[in-house]
Amino acid sequence: MNKPVIARINDIIEQVVSYHPEANTGLVQRAYVYSAKVHHGQTRLSGEPYLIHPLGVAKILADLNLDEYTVSTGLLHDTVEDTYATLDEIEKIFGHEVAFLVDGVTKISKIASTSHEERQAENFRKMILAMSKDIRVILVKMADRVHNMRTLQYVPADKQKKIAQQTLDIYAPLANRLGLYEIKSELEDLGLSYTHPEVYQDIESNLVVTAEQRVKYVAEVIGIIEEKLQEFGIKALVQGRPKHIYSIYSKMIDQNLNFTEIYDITAFRIIVLSRQECYEVLGMIHSIWKPVPGRFKDYISMPKTNMYQSLHTTVIGPYGQRIEIQIRTEDMDRIAKQGIAAHWRYKEGRYIQQKDDHRFAWLQQVMETQSELKDSRDFLETFRVDVFPDEVYVFTPAGEVVQLPKGATPVDFAYRIHTSIGNKCIGAKANGAIVPLRYELKTGDVVEILTQANHMPSRDWLKFVKTTRARNKIHQCVKSQERERSLTLGRDICERELRKHKLGIASLHKGADLFSSAGRDVKTLDDLFAAVGQGRVSVKQLINRILPKELTDEKKQDKEYNASVVKKATDKAGRGISVNGIDDLMVRYGKCCNPVHGDDIRGFITRGRGITVHTVECPFLQSSDPDRILDAQWDVSSKHLASVPVEVICDDMKGILADITAAISTTGVNIINARIRTTPEKKAINIFEVEIGSLKQLDAVMTTIRQVKGVIKVTRLRS
Repeated sequence: MNKPVIARINDIIEQVVSYHPEANTGLVQRAYVYSAKVHHGQTRLSGEPYLIHPLGVAKILADLNLDEYTVSTGLLHDTVEDTYATLDEIEKIFGHEVAFLVDGVTKISKIASTSHEERQAENFRKMILAMSKDIRVILVKMADRVHNMRTLQYVPADKQKKIAQQTLDIYAPLANRLGLYEIKSELEDLGLSYTHPEVYQDIESNLVVTAEQRVKYVAEVIGIIEEKLQEFGIKALVQGRPKHIYSIYSKMIDQNLNFTEIYDITAFRIIVLSRQECYEVLGMIHSIWKPVPGRFKDYISMPKTNMYQSLHTTVIGPYGQRIEIQIRTEDMDRIAKQGIAAHWRYKEGRYIQQKDDHRFAWLQQVMETQSELKDSRDFLETFRVDVFPDEVYVFTPAGEVVQLPKGATPVDFAYRIHTSIGNKCIGAKANGAIVPLRYELKTGDVVEILTQANHMPSRDWLKFVKTTRARNKIHQCVKSQERERSLTLGRDICERELRKHKLGIASLHKGADLFSSAGRDVKTLDDLFAAVGQGRVSVKQLINRILPKELTDEKKQDKEYNASVVKKATDKAGRGISVNGIDDLMVRYGKCCNPVHGDDIRGFITRGRGITVHTVECPFLQSSDPDRILDAQWDVSSKHLASVPVEVICDDMKGILADITAAISTTGVNIINARIRTTPEKKAINIFEVEIGSLKQLDAVMTTIRQVKGVIKVTRLRS
């Protein structure tokens, strides 16, 4: 591989003046002197002075006709990262604009070196663009990579392939996106020469072997085209040269061909004066040689997103060989070579706005806002863009890049990583600091998700997540949780109601129209239970549809009985029943809730068994027939003793059980039963069943237990 020519500062300055006569060349000269000073004594792996590298980068930027601030940045781009120079010093000597560009290049260098995962390449390309508020930052970084690739032979062999692969994965496609086709081609060829050196050398050797024959063929084709152009009265430049090696390699891979099977190795380019002549020349070419069907592309009427324009056609040329021909104007050719850099045009120190800047689709909005700007400084100062305004790019702790929409939160990030991570998410960190789950992620954030094994997502997350994936997964999980709860509740309600009529679950299968009458989405027994649990289907309606007629008649009798009991109770006590205050009504106490004198209570009518008293919170009462429920109040003279379970959680320590039972005894309360178990965490869970005459007495017992040393928690257990 040929050694690159060493650039000289005088040549660079002379080149800048050639396209920008009013440029501040003193800035470039000072940047050169400063770079030489801070890099003094540093050498490259080749043994040459390090200054050769920034000079090479500056030369590439000058070749792209960039302004003096960008060229100066090329000379200074490594100073902050590799020398004692500081950003503040750069700004003090060279101004804010150069310091801003140097800082941007330094940050991108750190980003690009974070990971080399091939599958992350597209995200890194976007990350680099998203982190750059000024396109010139990317152009400097691109020039830096080009020069490094030109001198890659001096890098240790074990690193060459890795750097070359990163170049192919990230920088060559990025150059393509920016329309820098010459840089793209050079990076691809250099990258291939290190990733697949045997293949590269084989193609290069074959090109050398066929060079003489190809030169004759190119001359013959150009002669035919020029003769025809003269006949049509069209002035044009006709060029012919071999395609670059990487494009030949790609075609061999894509179509599974050998080198000898590729016939369109040479590409021809015809450069004309106007857009209209492009189409005239196209017609002329097709009149000479037969076009290959499906191989015509009109990038003039429909430009590529990076503003590339040209007509492409493939024809069957002399001797039956396929030849590819590109037809474009001089301006289109300049844009094809320089891409986004083609926007920098100078005349007497001023930037000239191009009429067709809007062709660069993803910078169209920025271009439109610049239509009134004429001075190059004003244009460049405002030419700071977020090329992906609707996206953010964040890192995993392992250094992988995740692309998310703008406004995305840690919950969106968690679900992008894996559904289970999202479901178990309980918190998040951004750049090492705890952040709320609704925190809006920013490009460059390093995000870590905190999880808990049995945690499930919250419906509230739907209020702030941005991604469809997260929204769907949360909906799915929440819906599943709600269905499980509804199914369990519905089954319990149905079983309890069926038992009252001495029926089982199998009874719900009676009647072919039972499911359909419950709703279109009710197709199985579980669907039916869920509908009951959700309150969409009344369990009474279901019972009425499956009960035999005699039971239905019996139910009518029940209603009459309930009414009579209610009348009797209210006649005896104006405010509902008074427990133990109605002589001829049987009164029982629900074992499910063990009501204590002083609890808020209700009475439930049971045919043939009188009234059962329940606490108002009792789940049985909540799911029962409201027609059977009566208001109730305690009789002042009531002597009812209830068996109440009290749970005591305490430290598992010697003698504590004796202390607790002694404390209970001091209140004069009798312990009916006690159940004790210990946990691996050295805690004891004790359940004491005690005889209680009133709520006041229960409160006194629990207060006394809490005063025992080692007791952690005391709770009255309910059903």
